Amino acid sequence: MNAFAYVTAQTPESAIELARDDGRFLAGGMDLLGELKESLAAPKTLVNVKALPGTADVQLDGGKCRLGANVTLAKLAAHPELRRVLPGLTEAAAEVGSPQIRHRATVGGNLAQHSRCWYYRHRDVHCRKKGGTLCYARQGESKFHSLFTGCMCLSPAVSNLAIALAALDARVIVQRGRSTDSLTVAQLYASAWNTPSAHNSLQPGELILRIEIPAPAGLRSAYLQLSEKSDFDWALVSCSAAAKVTGQTLTGVRVVLGAVAPIPWQVDAANAFLEGKPLTDETARRAAELMLRDALPAGDNAYKLPIARALVRRTLLQLVA
Repeated sequence: MNAFAYVTAQTPESAIELARDDGRFLAGGMDLLGELKESLAAPKTLVNVKALPGTADVQLDGGKCRLGANVTLAKLAAHPELRRVLPGLTEAAAEVGSPQIRHRATVGGNLAQHSRCWYYRHRDVHCRKKGGTLCYARQGESKFHSLFTGCMCLSPAVSNLAIALAALDARVIVQRGRSTDSLTVAQLYASAWNTPSAHNSLQPGELILRIEIPAPAGLRSAYLQLSEKSDFDWALVSCSAAAKVTGQTLTGVRVVLGAVAPIPWQVDAANAFLEGKPLTDETARRAAELMLRDALPAGDNAYKLPIARALVRRTLLQLVA
């Protein structure tokens, strides 16, 4: 681990300024400290952003929810009103790591975390994610990698919250210089599909401030994942769904798969197929097939296909249970 300066920012603008010259932001540190120890990152400055005003607040008002980027996953998972209004989001938070990790990890950090690919994390492998010319997962061990392989890097998005927030049509508010931008979750991750070295669309020195989520009356949501271990493990596949439910009929439906692509995986045709239909086991199965129609397993990960089909069906059926 290289030497670095440590400073605490008091405003978003000062955080951006302090990180301008080869700096990184530090909140819970669950991912960044691991990268420092593994020599994957060597910033000159760590900018502590935990003191930024309002970033640890949860606000529910008038059918909208605002989550500060420094809200811990433990606080998110246990929040009684969020568990009632946005259960898919709190379920996703509750599945992250261990209780100790959730008490330190933050909403912004979970969204901005870097790849868990074992080739990327290996200090002696110079893969495409680190600026090399090869994605070793294509010809190597791909057990935990993407099912959708039309991209240059097969490392999948592993953020639980990204999957749930995409289903909830959330916006991510990002500080860029002295201004802020509002991004969809799809926009936050778009660069990871097109640019092999990108983990998300954030540029150096850009900082997630908060999440804004519409939570209208009648909205239901759910999140499920399957992991090798029942606790303290990454998802092999995850799924989240959200919709307004009238009887058994879904409107405004969104279904999102996680850990199957470098981006949260959404298929407009699947959402359109479900729109305005009574949800049955058969319609849920058909939606799952539409979600996975472009999947091209890479060697060791074809087992993810039946898992993804089952999770889409079960997650959707939870909305009308």
